[in-house]
Amino acid sequence: MVERTGDRGESETAGYCIFDPGIIMCSLSILNLLLYLLFTVRRACPFQDTIRHLNTEFARNLYRKLTEGEEYRNIIISPAGVSIALELLQLGAKGNTFMQLENALGYTVHDAGVRRFLQSVYGDLANSTVGPAVRVACGLFVEASVQLSSPFSDDTAAWLNGSLHRVNLGNPNETAMLINKWVTTKSQGEIKDFMPQPMASASLTQIAVISTMYFKSTWENPFSTLQTRQLSFTRADGSVIKVPMMYQISAVNYGQVKTGSNQRLKVIELTYLEHAVSMLIVIPSERENPISSVESQITAHTLSAWTNSMRRMKMEVFLPKFKVQSKFNLKTVLTTLGITDIFDPTKADFSGISEQEKLFVSEAIHEAKIEVTEDGTKAAAATAVVLLKRSRALAFKADRPFFFLLRQTTGRILFMGRVMDPLE
Repeated sequence: MVERTGDRGESETAGYCIFDPGIIMCSLSILNLLLYLLFTVRRACPFQDTIRHLNTEFARNLYRKLTEGEEYRNIIISPAGVSIALELLQLGAKGNTFMQLENALGYTVHDAGVRRFLQSVYGDLANSTVGPAVRVACGLFVEASVQLSSPFSDDTAAWLNGSLHRVNLGNPNETAMLINKWVTTKSQGEIKDFMPQPMASASLTQIAVISTMYFKSTWENPFSTLQTRQLSFTRADGSVIKVPMMYQISAVNYGQVKTGSNQRLKVIELTYLEHAVSMLIVIPSERENPISSVESQITAHTLSAWTNSMRRMKMEVFLPKFKVQSKFNLKTVLTTLGITDIFDPTKADFSGISEQEKLFVSEAIHEAKIEVTEDGTKAAAATAVVLLKRSRALAFKADRPFFFLLRQTTGRILFMGRVMDPLE
């Protein structure tokens, strides 16, 4: 404020602004920064949501194809483990071969933003020191005579702890032994004898792309071994068996949901240390409904809706101890997902890996394993793609076939499967 003298000599008071260029520039800089941050956050969230949605849809499609005609088997797969191998192949694929891989995954790892996001997803878990142990590794086993392109070699080394191995694929038994040793080491001894012997025809120039994912963690609220009892479990065929059923009463995330077809489901989420990974267990509310009625509902949208509807509450939890291990030949399922050219010697285009060799996928194998006990969970998976007390609390009782999945807080599904018989 400043005092000025008017025409009649009266004292008047007036307000004014100081137009200091330095202050204006400072104010504009702060405003620009705030606008930039706001725009970045708004843009990053939809981007991450999109990748999360695409990952879930790929997991769902993969699981659906692998479980066709397998109504009564325990099953486990690692969608993340399979997609890592396909992402690595994307780095060296060209033309229609690349487009098929991109269409199946829904994204391209050549996009710098996608690559940074995916690497951060795995890196956050791999760097954990007290929480879940997730070990992701990619191995490229290449015939010693194949000349690789420099960009692909560099990308492989930087992709999710990748490593390059030069081997004599003319001796398939020796190569299979080397790959099996590598997989066993990377899976902390959980997966053995992974690669069949012989692994493929020795007459073809080949590249073997191997990805492994190992998970081990402790429940945030461990079950007490003293509470585990032999209780009844009703299998899909109606027969009843006795299984070691774990028990606890604790605060968990729980919800009851209604599907579009008016089926009711019970959903519970059990968390691991650090809350970086959790296990989601889904079971039909009506005992007569098959587990397939759950599996058919799994989409990115429904999973999001289910988790958003859950509430924290004190509950009795009955969960059987179980161990599930599955091994699949991925050739058929990847073909049904639209990935066909990679298996055709006349159509496969991996010139990004080597311009001198005509490479194609001769084998695609995936194996996953999970073990759930009172302390926590161990799970491992490997994918190979070869180029040539009682209370009044509510109760959740998994005493019949149930669906489960392990996922990160980012929404990426590490493992998913079903338990039809805990003793199988």
